[in-house]
Amino acid sequence: MFKKRKSTGGGNQTENSHNTPVTLEVLRERVDNMEDAKIIEHQTHNHKSFVLIYIETLIDKERLNEAVIEPLRHCNYKKISDCISVSKVTDISTLKEAENVLMLGAILLLDTIENQVYAVSLKDSTGRGIETSETETILYGAKDSFTENLDQNITLIRRRLPLTSLKSEKFTVGSQTETKVILMYIEGLTNPDHISIAREKIESIDYDQILDSSQLAAFMEDHKHSLFPQFQQTDRPDVCAHSLGVGKVTILVDNTPFALNAPISFFHLFQSPEDYINRWVVASFLRMLRYFSFMLSLLMIPIYVALATHHYQMIPLQILFVLVDTRTQLPLTPFWEALLMLLTLEVIKEASLRMPTKSGQMLGVIGGIVVGQASVEAGFASQVLIVIVGISAIASFLVPNYLMTKANALIQFIILVLASYLGVMGIFMGIILLFVHLNVLTSLRQPYFAPVTPFYGKDWLDLFIRGPLHWMKTRPEALHPLQKWRYKRRR
Repeated sequence: MFKKRKSTGGGNQTENSHNTPVTLEVLRERVDNMEDAKIIEHQTHNHKSFVLIYIETLIDKERLNEAVIEPLRHCNYKKISDCISVSKVTDISTLKEAENVLMLGAILLLDTIENQVYAVSLKDSTGRGIETSETETILYGAKDSFTENLDQNITLIRRRLPLTSLKSEKFTVGSQTETKVILMYIEGLTNPDHISIAREKIESIDYDQILDSSQLAAFMEDHKHSLFPQFQQTDRPDVCAHSLGVGKVTILVDNTPFALNAPISFFHLFQSPEDYINRWVVASFLRMLRYFSFMLSLLMIPIYVALATHHYQMIPLQILFVLVDTRTQLPLTPFWEALLMLLTLEVIKEASLRMPTKSGQMLGVIGGIVVGQASVEAGFASQVLIVIVGISAIASFLVPNYLMTKANALIQFIILVLASYLGVMGIFMGIILLFVHLNVLTSLRQPYFAPVTPFYGKDWLDLFIRGPLHWMKTRPEALHPLQKWRYKRRR
């Protein structure tokens, strides 16, 4: 009864763009109804006519006159493109190519006599300056961070790794956005399997808009429905340099300050750049504190609910008296009491992130105090639970990776439900399921729970502790680097 209409848009237009000759009339049609598109006609000294077509919001307008217009006006060469020496000039042969360079900040130069089109690179270089990282702050160490400028980000990495073996491959993803993606690795060190898998995943992306590195990671992940990130997102060039140096690949995406490092393991998400700056004993203590805080934030509230609901006989008598005294007037069960407080805590967290910086900090502190105190006075929560929720919230922030913190909150809800129905047995079941899931995950098809499973004994020197640097003579075996030794062999 109903028939599907054949699409006559995107495919035919792309095909026509390759076959249509590049003429002034066609280009006028392409930039029609674009307020910031400009078409300027001039003549040289030897009476040669030329036309400039550009998008003024994408080019460097301050350099337009001195770098392009004036040299062309005083041009005495037979070939008009020879008059421009301060900018890169390339020949344009297809309409599709002309459209691409025009929208990337180039000026189209039409030689009306020779019927030839050139692209003059004059992209606007303005953007955010190099600033301190706000997501991975450290007290000591480098203070620079990535920006939205792709070329600048590559420079920040190459300054730290001045190697000719540091290779960078360029890709374009997104049929609408045509986002530039750079795959970086150290040739002769990084395992070729990691490089080929990353290259294959990038080339297989068939989507219209890729605006951020997290969207790129969503298409490249091996397990797209897992709560755990399989790429390490960072805006620190020193982290990327370290990752490249141990045998990982780094992926940079244009117009976003966050790079992707892979393959990673679950344990990489607990490492901080400051671990390799502090004394190894201090760094080891802080790293173990992060693991402990992660488990504490996961289990502290479910344990409270399990004991108060199913195993109150396991609570010491003095603590039981306090708990009974605080719960006598409460209308809610321990599960609903904890669930309400956790949801309120997540609301405060999200609200403080969306508010302006100073207002957000005030909202987080005052909101937590006011809501907690009001909940106790209104009889919706016990004082013991408020203390436990506060400790659990603070402990969750010790994990350096923000994506892991969000995964932590969702896992906490799952274990809380199991604890409310099955007690301590439910908590153990939740932990077992968590470890089973982690053992199944992969990152660039490499085991996510390495070096625990599969077991790599030498990698444990930089796992739960951060051993002395002079003891870590080899790169991580779990990454299978082509160059195993960090030290040069002495003759």
